[in-house]
Amino acid sequence: MGRRKEEREISKVIFDTDVLIWYFRGKSKAMEFIVDVPFEERCVSSLCIMELIQGCLSKDELKKVKGFVNENICHIVHPDEAVSNKAILLLERHASSDSLRTIDAMIAATAILIDASLATANIKHFKNISTLKIKKFSP
Repeated sequence: MGRRKEEREISKVIFDTDVLIWYFRGKSKAMEFIVDVPFEERCVSSLCIMELIQGCLSKDELKKVKGFVNENICHIVHPDEAVSNKAILLLERHASSDSLRTIDAMIAATAILIDASLATANIKHFKNISTLKIKKFSP
């Protein structure tokens, strides 16, 4: 009998908006950081996409954002009731002490609930969330 191939465990990474903003600003380190994560492990919250769209100044920029997401992100994760409830708890614990804001709490809650690491350069808002795995990006 032949040996069965062991399936490699997928370690999801959800990208925070700041990493993608660095990419769109032309920072090669951001693209390298993203590419270092295997395609099937790359995730982004739909809230992050909304933040990127909100920052677009033209239809050309919007087209670039949509193209990037379609070509470089495998999973778009949408918040649900469980994410909202977890985000509320995170805000109760970290809004005052760590300046955690609503969208960041939603993205962190998503990462926790899908068992993903959060890729971010914005460590200060997330560092005290003990159940959150962080993959630090240094621009």
